[in-house]
Amino acid sequence: MTAPVPYADRDRFVAAYRAIERQVEDRWGIPVIVSDVPAPFTGDLDGAEIRVDHDLDAEDALFIVVHLFGHTVQWNVSEAARAIAKHPGPWDAPHLAQLRAYEREACQYSLSLFHDAGVHDLDQWLADFSACDYAYLEHVFTTGAKPPFRSFWRPDQPRLAPLPIPPFTPTRWWNRWDGVVV
Repeated sequence: MTAPVPYADRDRFVAAYRAIERQVEDRWGIPVIVSDVPAPFTGDLDGAEIRVDHDLDAEDALFIVVHLFGHTVQWNVSEAARAIAKHPGPWDAPHLAQLRAYEREACQYSLSLFHDAGVHDLDQWLADFSACDYAYLEHVFTTGAKPPFRSFWRPDQPRLAPLPIPPFTPTRWWNRWDGVVV
């Protein structure tokens, strides 16, 4: 297993989380709720709110909130994105290509959210975390095996390009318990 490179200490992740949470709630009107999220999930979304599991450390909580914000944007502007999120499998090559693009776009919105909230020092961290997340998802969806998440971590992944966040109205579509898998 490759250990993550220390990008920041806990205090930096906490400060970034607070800045992101304020931005998501104040600018976009999307509540960020810290609560119990039943395993195996560490967060949830429905298009109008974001839930972050209360047991996460600051680093993982930061990724969950920014990443689920990216998916929230997608769900509210694209029927095709909602269809990818609801895809039950199997995950063949064409569906994996769609999934990869869907996940990358969500992370590009995440990067724009970072910058809008004044977080400019975690771009590489986000690129590395995003690559780890996608590698894990692809492995789980194609093999069914769930090795430790961090075993997919590879430092120095290609950086993401921020994608401007389009105007949208947060709308409740569904949540994971209604069959969302991504």
